[in-house]
Amino acid sequence: MSEIPNSEAGIVAPAPLPSSVAPPDVRQTAPPIIRAVGLGKTFDDARLRLDVLKDVDFSVARGERVAIVGASGAGKSTLLHCLGGLDSPSAGEVWIGDENMSALSDAARGRLRNRTLGFVYQFHHLLPEFTALENVAMPLLIRRMPAAQAQAQAGELLQRVGLGERLQHKPGELSGGERQRAAVARALVTQPACVLADEPTGNLDTRTAERVFDQMLELNREFGTSLVVVTHDLHLASRMDRIWTLDGGRLIQTSGS
Repeated sequence: MSEIPNSEAGIVAPAPLPSSVAPPDVRQTAPPIIRAVGLGKTFDDARLRLDVLKDVDFSVARGERVAIVGASGAGKSTLLHCLGGLDSPSAGEVWIGDENMSALSDAARGRLRNRTLGFVYQFHHLLPEFTALENVAMPLLIRRMPAAQAQAQAGELLQRVGLGERLQHKPGELSGGERQRAAVARALVTQPACVLADEPTGNLDTRTAERVFDQMLELNREFGTSLVVVTHDLHLASRMDRIWTLDGGRLIQTSGS
């Protein structure tokens, strides 16, 4: 099905920042939302051993915005997958709050992800047979929230990202920017402690990418949700609180305090 024309101008400005969101000085002293300790990831086959991550120490505070940059193939996505419990590290530990991901069963890791994390990918990964409303409600339904309540919450957030007129449209009936905004809404509908985003604007033109990123930052501020973004776009990275560079398997802070 052909895409309908872009309607990126429909983004709705968020409400003022609620007083419950901690100011920057408090964020830095609060316990981290995500913490990696001595993280390593090695891929082995019959001919080659590749150390993608080497002794990575990394943490993200409540409400903090962090960018991870590096050359293509440096292992940025691998790091994000390990942080989110989508892949298991070869060494070290990842903690989400006070939970050690390595000590959990697959089912317990899945519950922890649903409870505390949201994910945005370069490709939206919306389910094509479901509407935008159904896609965004899905994480709430997995929590066993009643369907009417889940759809009401999803609809409210879709309205916030400018898709109030697109609730019943399936992904194939949305523009690229609209699909990615729906993916952002799906990541944030549970108001997670942290959103992990892997090249979230990589498939968008510059103008649309800027608008989608603006929306992510606005909702980050409003909800007090931490944000970790893997990106090759140094302009977008410069808008974050800290920038880390992954090079040779090691993660080095290159900007921010």
